[in-house]
This record gives sequence, C-alpha cells and structure tokens, in this order.
Amino acid sequence: MTGFKLRSEITNIEVIASGRKLRIMGLLRKLYGKGRWRKLKGRALVELPAGQVVLAELHWYEAHGIGRVDMKVKRLLE
Repeated sequence: MTGFKLRSEITNIEVIASGRKLRIMGLLRKLYGKGRWRKLKGRALVELPAGQVVLAELHWYEAHGIGRVDMKVKRLLE
C-alpha cells in the first residue's frame, strides 16, 4: 500500500535481509547508488488515504548515506 503518511516514529525495527540476500540489489544500486543496502521492517502509526490513522507494519530498504527508500505498508495491525 502506498500513498500514506507517517504519523509517529518507527519502532521495533528489525533487519529482514542484507547483502546478497536482497533480491533487488541490482535495481537498488542502479536507481539510488552503491551502499550497504538492507531491508528492514518496523511499526508506526500511519495515515491512510481515506484519513484513518492506524498502526501498521512497514517494510523499506535503507543504506547509509542514502536513507530510506520504497517504504510500504505490509499489514494493518489494529
């Protein structure tokens, strides 16, 4: 799900995959540049396009010096 706004800090951050385990490593490097890419997940309050504010599980890719990219809502938790 895209088109949402973060309404709180992301908590319970965990690394899901890094290095060679990332399926889209080539695409990340092509679009954003070289870096130590990792896929992470965490929880935060998000505002959905309909205006609801809910707790959700988020997934995104991150590299030092580049930041968070391709953030998406994977599950609504409440």
